[in-house]
Amino acid sequence: MKVVLFCGGQGMRLREMPQPVPKPMAVIGYRPLLWHLMKYYSHFGHNEFVLCLGYGADVIKEAFLNYNECVSNDFVLSSGGKKIELLRKDIEDWRITFVDTGRNASVGERLLRVRSFVEEDDAFLANYADGLTDLPLPALIEYFKDSGKVACFVAVTPTASFHQVSLEAGGVVKEIAHIARSGSLINGGFFAFRREIFDYIKEGEDLVEEPFHRLISEKQLVAYPYDGFWACMDTFREKQHLEDLHATGHAPWQVWDPAMKLPTGR
Repeated sequence: MKVVLFCGGQGMRLREMPQPVPKPMAVIGYRPLLWHLMKYYSHFGHNEFVLCLGYGADVIKEAFLNYNECVSNDFVLSSGGKKIELLRKDIEDWRITFVDTGRNASVGERLLRVRSFVEEDDAFLANYADGLTDLPLPALIEYFKDSGKVACFVAVTPTASFHQVSLEAGGVVKEIAHIARSGSLINGGFFAFRREIFDYIKEGEDLVEEPFHRLISEKQLVAYPYDGFWACMDTFREKQHLEDLHATGHAPWQVWDPAMKLPTGR
C-alpha cells in the first residue's frame, strides 16, 4: 500500500530548537523523524511514499537528494578512502513522490492535492508525520479491511502532561486526574483509507473535522485501539524524550532492529 505523509507543518512548538526546521525533519539520533517513520512503514513492506510538502519543502527535498547511506549504516572503507562497501542499506527500495501541497494548506487540502497519486488504489495509508509507534501494522491493516469501512485511525492514550478536570455547579472541582489515567483516547495520526475517502472531503476543509463527521454519520469510520508504545513530537521536550530513548538503545518504534521485540496484538 502507498503511504501518504503530511509533511507541511511548521512545528511552531519546536521553535525552541537552535535552528527551526520542519517538524518531520527534527533529528532523532542520526536521522530525522520522517526517516524513522518511513523506515517503520518500509519494514512492513510499504515502500512507496507520497510526501505532502509545505513549509520547509526545500529542506526535505535536499535531505533526500543529498542522502548519505553511510551516516546510519555500517560500511567498509578501503583503497585509501576511494572505495566504500555498504554492509546495509536504508532507502534502496523506496519510491518517494515529492508534492508541494502549499505552505498554508490544511491536512484535508493536502490529501486532496495528492489524490491523483493514490486514487487508482483500493486503499492507502496516511500519517501526520509527527509520531512514532511500535504498532504491528499488519494487524491494523487486517482490522481495517475486515471492517469494510472507508476510514480507520489508531486510537491511543494521550501522553501529554495535562490534567482532565470535572466540575460541579459553581465551578467547584469534582475530580482532577492526569489525562493518561482518564480513560480518554485520542487520534494517534496513523490512518488507513479507502479511495472513497475523497468523496467526503471538500476543498478548504481539514481532515478530521468535517470529513470525519460525515463518515461518522454514515458509520464509515472505525478506530483501532492500541495501548502499546506511541509518542508524538509536538514540543522540544517530547523530541528530547525520543532522543533519550534512541540514545539508550530502547527505542520501541525501531521495529526493523532485530534487538527490538515486536508486539503481536492490540
